Amino acid sequence: MKLLEMNHVRKSFDGISVIKDISISVGEGEIVSIIGPSGSGKSTLLRCATMLETMDSGDLIYMGERAAWSDEAGKMVYAPKKDLKRIRENYGLVFQNFNLFPHFSVMKNITDAPVLVQKRNKEEVYQTGRELLKKMGLEDKENAYPCQLSGGQCQRVAIARALALNPKILFFDEPTSALDPELTGEVLKVIKSLADLHIAMVIVTHEMAFARDISDRVIFMADGVIVEEGAPEMVFASDNERTKSFLGRYGELLQ
Repeated sequence: MKLLEMNHVRKSFDGISVIKDISISVGEGEIVSIIGPSGSGKSTLLRCATMLETMDSGDLIYMGERAAWSDEAGKMVYAPKKDLKRIRENYGLVFQNFNLFPHFSVMKNITDAPVLVQKRNKEEVYQTGRELLKKMGLEDKENAYPCQLSGGQCQRVAIARALALNPKILFFDEPTSALDPELTGEVLKVIKSLADLHIAMVIVTHEMAFARDISDRVIFMADGVIVEEGAPEMVFASDNERTKSFLGRYGELLQ
């Protein structure tokens, strides 16, 4: 079953076309990495998928339910608020810069939305929170505040927060771009460990070795279009000139 479908999506800013007629889909448990040069539209596509940006045209469908679509006049229509609230529960999002609440403890950051928004049992949510912190290697940081954590620890808390919502699909928008190389490794290791949870993941990343190793499918974007899409071994060995040009800088990975 397709968890996410985006059909013929377009998005412009100030008359400049950033996404040009892109269609993608993600199946249950599938891990999809989106790679490409800066400014290629990768993060914008993710923001359209998670409704942080409004699409100019196209269809956005979760679990077979339309969240947004172009009407007959070509105008974008979004589903009613109550429907969107339910649709949003299908996914979680991990940002580049963590976006943790600085005045909340680690545990409150993780449990606040499940308790207040999803109206779940507080004790069960806290138990889940502790299990997630253990999985993240942060079981001793439950009462710490974000300012007391390293960037890598903050990103692991952000991942735990997203997982606490029980999403079917998890979006990562360059989850290591704000981290130094040592911390990048620790966060990528945690993301790899999520594969055994069988949650679908869409990962915008500049970490080529990671994308090659973890993905079921790699999408290479440039200039607002999908240049190439397929199994990692196919994309990384591509004869396409645009793909080869981009991946040339990562040639040592392809040996």
